[in-house]
Amino acid sequence: MQRTMSISSRRLLKSPDSPSLLGVHLLKADAVSRLGFSEKLWQLVQSGSCTQGSRPLILSKGTSRAVMPDMSLAACGSKDSDNKGGDTALTGKVSTNGSTSMDKVIGALKEQFMLDNTGVTVTYDPTGSGSGIEAASNGSADIGLSSRALKDEERANGLEGTVVALDGIAIIVNANSTVTDLSVEQIAKIFTGEITDWSEVGGAAGTISCIGRESGSGTRDGFESITKTKDACKLDQELTSTGSVIEAVAGNPNAIGYASLSAVEGKTTVKAVTVGGVACTEATVLDGSYQIQRPFVLVTKSGATLSPAAQAFFDFATSTAAADLIKNAGAVPVAK
Repeated sequence: MQRTMSISSRRLLKSPDSPSLLGVHLLKADAVSRLGFSEKLWQLVQSGSCTQGSRPLILSKGTSRAVMPDMSLAACGSKDSDNKGGDTALTGKVSTNGSTSMDKVIGALKEQFMLDNTGVTVTYDPTGSGSGIEAASNGSADIGLSSRALKDEERANGLEGTVVALDGIAIIVNANSTVTDLSVEQIAKIFTGEITDWSEVGGAAGTISCIGRESGSGTRDGFESITKTKDACKLDQELTSTGSVIEAVAGNPNAIGYASLSAVEGKTTVKAVTVGGVACTEATVLDGSYQIQRPFVLVTKSGATLSPAAQAFFDFATSTAAADLIKNAGAVPVAK
């Protein structure tokens, strides 16, 4: 039976300065079973992640014997410390509170972070940006979430905002529409019913059909906040998913709708119009030239020290390691 818990090879223990040692030297494959390494332990030895105290497991050159005495699997750990705080396992709870529009982004980030750090629980309370900012200020949450930039007075009161992503919202029309460009003002007037026919904005005559998301949708909240049409939109259809909006616009030659940039990229059944002459792309969202966008902000208190778990989550969320998660959640990552 393989010994997976301990290796005792005191006879081969030598000084780390000995010229006959190579640090962590790879064993021959046939030595694995003779030493009694489990597959997991062997992988950790190869990675240099096994230690005795502060010293790494050292293998003798030209031999298949481990030279660190009484080294157990418990002494081995991953050195992937991007979001785990080094070799020490993170534990604790991280509370986030705020923007409902950040639901998918925060959901994706906390899910991955908790998979990587099983001793940590990350919570998300979707109370709205204002409440999230207040929670960061009064300390009831580790990290506040805001889908708008902090105001001058909020920063003056000791808060810091770190943009984790940008929310680019594409304005989509049927693939056969002759309309290619709209201003923010025209878009607002279309969705509030002031403009009702495509001929009023340079298109072929036809009654405009406005397709949007249901009340409570983060995408709808973002669109209405940016176009200043909050609670004023007159929609022909209120749908419960971005995919449904795209499908409805694709099936109606007179339809207009909105969807997250990532959901529209590569689609041939609809097209995104330019807004004020600027196409909706990651580049234009990042450089600010595309107008229908807003920041997703992590809010913390200036000078306050986050717990190790909260700091690790913050670092992960703002790192390039989170970029694909953020993009798949429908936003544009800003980490380089």
